Amino acid sequence: MSDVVTRIVVFGDVIDDVIATPSGPIRPDTDTPSTIERRGGGSAANTATWLASLGTSVDFVGRVGVLDLDRHTRVLREAGVRPMLAGDHMLPTGTIVILVDGDKRSMLTERGANAALDPDSVSDAVLDGATALHFTGYSLFGKSETGGFTRLIKRAKSRGVHVSVDAGSAGFMADFGAKRFLGAIAGADLLFPSLDEGRELTGLDDPAAIAQKLAKSFPLVALTMGSAGVIVASKGEPILVDVVLTKTVDPTGAGDAFCAGFLNEWILSHDSRAAAEAGAKLAALAVGIVGGRPPA
Repeated sequence: MSDVVTRIVVFGDVIDDVIATPSGPIRPDTDTPSTIERRGGGSAANTATWLASLGTSVDFVGRVGVLDLDRHTRVLREAGVRPMLAGDHMLPTGTIVILVDGDKRSMLTERGANAALDPDSVSDAVLDGATALHFTGYSLFGKSETGGFTRLIKRAKSRGVHVSVDAGSAGFMADFGAKRFLGAIAGADLLFPSLDEGRELTGLDDPAAIAQKLAKSFPLVALTMGSAGVIVASKGEPILVDVVLTKTVDPTGAGDAFCAGFLNEWILSHDSRAAAEAGAKLAALAVGIVGGRPPA
């Protein structure tokens, strides 16, 4: 299927990641030797770059502080993505401080210019001829009005464009409201929740039950469970796909890479098991490097 031409539109956050890996337990009120690295990030932008690393044609729509517009445009272009960035004159580029502790992490987030990103920024002209549209819950969280996202999904679907949504963040989901979130993304074809996000969305605890309940609202659900694997659910019996075991250097961006690998394969083959396996393979590559994007 190498002759299939795929173009995916990705819409959402672009972030400056500051990744801190302490040498040991953090000592209060004094210094802790650490490795600190700066990387381009943002869940949607990360997914866009992982898609591009697979040879997919990607248009990315996002927003940064105007002083960083040239830098982020260049970085995305060098990663193989076609950037469609707006520069915000009032808000700074979003920043996340990521504290890494083995296979776990804590994130201190300032969304900055991402908070002003409007779904109407994805024009009909950009959607025309696209194979899929992907965005994340981060673009919804904090919005008082979500009609633009509903309209964006309808505009995409009316053009035959598949729509996938990464749920984003269990913490922000709790603040935003699961019912509001599910209503805003109604009509999407594919939902990517983590286990914690799935629990927040359904009120259930059992992974298989979570995936099956969400599959009543979305044609395809891929529930990621960290080292426990992935449950893929549609109208049939749920499928469990194992992770690819590897040493974790930094878990940042693993979910974004999984979405990219899954979406790329699913568009080509419409085989959900093969898509989950492709996503798991790319996620394993992501956790073996520092930062949320592919190696240069």
